[in-house]
Amino acid sequence: MTAPDRKVAGYGAILLFGVVGPFLFPNYTFQLAVLWIMILFALTWDIMGGQMGYNSLGNIFFFGAGMYICAVVQIGLYYDVAEYTAHFGAVKIELTEDQYFTGLTLGLIAAAVGSTLFAVLFGWTVFGLRGPYFAIGTLGVAIAAGELVGTWDYLGGGGGITVPIYPGEPDERALLFYFLCFLFAIFTFVFLKWLYRGRFALAINAIRDDEEKAEGMGLHTLRYKTAAWAVAAFFLGLSGGLFGNMIGFIEPLEVAFPTVTFGIFMVVMALLGGKGTLWGPILGAVVFHLIKETTWTYMLGWQWVALGTLIIVNIVFFQQGILGWAQEKWPERFGLVVEEASEDGADDGARREAA
Repeated sequence: MTAPDRKVAGYGAILLFGVVGPFLFPNYTFQLAVLWIMILFALTWDIMGGQMGYNSLGNIFFFGAGMYICAVVQIGLYYDVAEYTAHFGAVKIELTEDQYFTGLTLGLIAAAVGSTLFAVLFGWTVFGLRGPYFAIGTLGVAIAAGELVGTWDYLGGGGGITVPIYPGEPDERALLFYFLCFLFAIFTFVFLKWLYRGRFALAINAIRDDEEKAEGMGLHTLRYKTAAWAVAAFFLGLSGGLFGNMIGFIEPLEVAFPTVTFGIFMVVMALLGGKGTLWGPILGAVVFHLIKETTWTYMLGWQWVALGTLIIVNIVFFQQGILGWAQEKWPERFGLVVEEASEDGADDGARREAA
């Protein structure tokens, strides 16, 4: 089987599993849906951290922002949000099927657009920082957002907010949100695959390699950095709106802006699989999610120890990630050619080229 044939077979296998997965494992539909969200997390973080070299610790902000924007739109189309979120429960939402799906569709669109606008707005400020200062600055944005929303009574404050209930059977609801997660993850992958083939990828890779030289050559680095963050925010906003509806309840610190869980997970998954590649974050997300679910099921109480150990081993021994390690060990299987040292003994260095 040739390399193109293996690639087509791989795509087919992924799509087949995505379609039949919830029917083969009906008891794990929610976990499979979360797997697709984890893949989306890893892919979007890698836009900044892997392709552009800006390690953001605050991307989870866009996830939470999308979650709240979607909920506000869904409720606000038919009820007063402030009255609905009042702690004494003044309003009970009852939506028809048409109202529910109209609100969900418009809410997801608003979540994606709103998160993108937040990325552009904050980009003017945080992109004045570089290196660890940028990472800490973005982390501060995410933490501050969770604390501020927790004091905002319009959004339910620390008590959270309940999203409209799906007007159908629980099994139908589970399948609906599973396939939406699946489609969003596939859409993210296809879009990034297209994006990385053009000038945009060359520009953000140049910023990663040497931003000063890129600016000296006339590259408008701020424009590309903002665009990269906006792309990540768009998909994270979508996933946030979707996840909020999946679980049915939004709480600011543990659900919408979980910096110590999902916020760290997206970084770890990209590093585990191999950042700066298209398939590395996907591989890392799958491996990490399987380990996470296994430890949460069979090692309750020790799950954080297991995940912490995984992170340490990854950082210390496999900094290039699983895909990077595999490419070094079997370059020919990835269509890479490694030049040998010259005959006179001078080592010109191993240069890799895409076949």
